[in-house]
Amino acid sequence: MVEGVGDHGCEYMTGGVVVVLGAVGRNFAAGMSGGAAYVFDQAQSLRARTNLEMVELESVVEESDLWLLNSLIEDHVRFTSSPLGRKVLDNWEHLVARFVKVMPVDYKRVLQARRAAARPRPGQLTVVGGGR
Repeated sequence: MVEGVGDHGCEYMTGGVVVVLGAVGRNFAAGMSGGAAYVFDQAQSLRARTNLEMVELESVVEESDLWLLNSLIEDHVRFTSSPLGRKVLDNWEHLVARFVKVMPVDYKRVLQARRAAARPRPGQLTVVGGGR
């Protein structure tokens, strides 16, 4: 969790989660192959500052992303008393649309394949419990 990052932020990131509540410098996400970054793009300048060779920019719409983002910002405010974090939380309904998810294309493909493989197929027997 940071409130801004200079040039080359999240460069060569391979995992984890980053939340940026402020501006980013140029060449953001260059070589990013894993993890996810959520950027509060209030000035709508992220696309111009992001290296899009390996990542896509997405709206934050999945419920799991929204819960994660909100809880990370709440923790940030609790531990730092951040006025910017407090502003975002106090105006969540209006400001959440300004967040952008930065996701590596290949990593997203792997996650989707894993989810698809974990889903039961029609007619597949699902075992519940592990007793003998």
